[in-house]
Amino acid sequence: MTRKIAILGASGYTGAELARLIATHPELEVAALSGDRKAGMEMAEVFPHLGDLALPRLARIEDLDLSALDLAFCALPHATSQAVIKALPRDLKVVDLSADFRLRDPSDYETWYGKPHAAPELQKEAVYGLTEFYRAQIRTARLVAGTGCNAAAGQYALRPLLEAGVIDPDRIVIDLKAGVSGAGRALKENLLHAELSEGTHPYATGGTHRHLGEFDQEFSAIAGRPVRVQFTPHLVPMNRGILATVYVDGDPEAVHRTLSARYRDELFLRVLPFGATPSTRHVRGSNFVHIGVVGDRVPGRAIVVAALDNLAKGSSGQAIQNANLMLGLAESAGLMLAPVFP
Repeated sequence: MTRKIAILGASGYTGAELARLIATHPELEVAALSGDRKAGMEMAEVFPHLGDLALPRLARIEDLDLSALDLAFCALPHATSQAVIKALPRDLKVVDLSADFRLRDPSDYETWYGKPHAAPELQKEAVYGLTEFYRAQIRTARLVAGTGCNAAAGQYALRPLLEAGVIDPDRIVIDLKAGVSGAGRALKENLLHAELSEGTHPYATGGTHRHLGEFDQEFSAIAGRPVRVQFTPHLVPMNRGILATVYVDGDPEAVHRTLSARYRDELFLRVLPFGATPSTRHVRGSNFVHIGVVGDRVPGRAIVVAALDNLAKGSSGQAIQNANLMLGLAESAGLMLAPVFP
C-alpha cells in the first residue's frame, strides 16, 4: 500500500534531497509540497534537477490538505518547525529535520538557540532520530527529531566506545570538516564562491556550535555523568559531505573491535579494516557511513574517522530511514542508492 507524504519546506536543500530519494521509494508518494516563498511554482523551476519527477506544485502550508496523509517531513528552518508542527493534525506522523525537538530539556534549547521553546508539550513526546540507537522508540513514535548532521557523524564514531568504556570520556577531541550545503540555501556573504573557494576555515569555535548541545545530551546520558567534548567544525569548499576526525585515549585495536562488533549488522554503517580511513567521496549522495580506525604514534591513543553525506545520512536519508520504521516499512526502502563517484 502506497503511503502518502508531505514535504514541508521543499524549496530548501533537505527538502529537495527528500524528493530525490523518495523518487526511488517503492511505497512512498509525495502528495504535497510546501515552500512559502516559492508557492505556486513547479519544483522543476526551483530545482531543475528534479524536472523529470512527477511532483505536485509548491504551496503555502495553510493551503495544503493534510487530512489524508500518513506522514509529513518538516524541512523548515529552526524555530519555525515548532509552531508548524504544533498546528498539524494529531494523527499525522512527523519527522522533523530542524533542531527544534532534538534537545529533551526545553531549557537546553533556550541555552543553545537563544529563545524559549514554543512547544514544550510536544518536546516530551519527541524521539531523538539517530536511527541505529533509537530504533525501538522510533517505531512507535508520532514525532521524531532528526539529528544534526555534525552530531550524527561524531556520535557514530563515539557512542559504542563510550558505551563499552574503552576510551576516556574526558579526553575526546572532534575535528570536523563540513560541506557548504550544511549551511542551507539562504544567501549569505561568507558562502559566496569568491569568499569560500580555495580556502578552509573554522567556525563556531570555542564550544559555541549548537550541535554541542546534542553531544552533551547524548554522551552524558551514556556515561551517566557530564561529558564535554572538544569540537571544532571547519567549512571546506565542497558542496556536500562531512569528515569527522576524532582523537581519543584508548587502545586502537580495542576501539576498532568495539566499533566493528556494534555495527556488524547495521546495513548503512561500515567499519573499514584496521588502519584504513574513509573519504567523503565514497559516501557522496548515499545513506552510508564509513568509519576507520588507526593507531596514533603515541601508545594508548587512537584516531577514529567517520564520513557521511550531510544531506543524506546526516539529514534527509536519515529522515526517510526513520519514516520507514514509523510506517512499518522496510528500513532500507528507497535508500539503497550507491554513492555518486567520482
